[in-house]
Amino acid sequence: MELISPTDFAIDFARDKVQAVQDYALLAARSVTNLFRRPLYVADMIQQADLIGVGSLPIVVLTGFFIGGALALNSANTLQRFGSLSLIGQLVAVGMVTELGPIITGLMVSGRNASGMASELGSMVVTEQIDAMRALGTDPTKKLVTPRVISTVFMLFFLTIISDACGLAGGGAVSSLMFGMDWHQYWSTAWQILVFRDVFTGLVKPVLFGFIIATVGCYYGLSARGGTQGVGRATTQAVVASSILIIILDFFITRLVMTIFGYR
Repeated sequence: MELISPTDFAIDFARDKVQAVQDYALLAARSVTNLFRRPLYVADMIQQADLIGVGSLPIVVLTGFFIGGALALNSANTLQRFGSLSLIGQLVAVGMVTELGPIITGLMVSGRNASGMASELGSMVVTEQIDAMRALGTDPTKKLVTPRVISTVFMLFFLTIISDACGLAGGGAVSSLMFGMDWHQYWSTAWQILVFRDVFTGLVKPVLFGFIIATVGCYYGLSARGGTQGVGRATTQAVVASSILIIILDFFITRLVMTIFGYR
């Protein structure tokens, strides 16, 4: 058996990764340009919006509420030492709206829907349903990818808003029930601290996160090879890759917004 030198292995590995990035970029670009070509498959978009948005609602509400409560609990532990317990609302509001709300919602939706897209499309690939669609003259990217991308971006935007509201409610419940803080005071300080930059940051992130989740899930699904084992491997890779990209993108978006609007 012929042995492969480390140099050749490194070159092949780098070539495969570059090819994967190129294929992903092409798929992501086509998913956007398909919006300007008919047909639009509106029924598929509505169906995917229901599966992604309504299906993810319970986990988003629960995680948002308890993350907000945990944030208030930890903040109060520190603020009590300085006699500034009234600032809990401000810390929860800024933390949830700018960072925790978008990123927690993105990770939850990624774990639930990126894996679902990868497994569904991967199963269609290994059972040759994708080839049958091409044989019938249907563009699989336009039929399968674009509706999922649009629905994920649209629904993640509103899911993040719901998560932010639930997080603020969770922080308010902890502040009121455990620390005796006035409910109206909590909400007034929470709303007053938020500025345009905070809201803008919190609403831009879910749009980009949704695009990442859908395109990565669809890419790994359409790239699945090797039968059922390949589908399982693609599902795992989709969740891992989308989660890592969300965390990395979150950092760069925050840095870019701070550069544009300045620091507090």
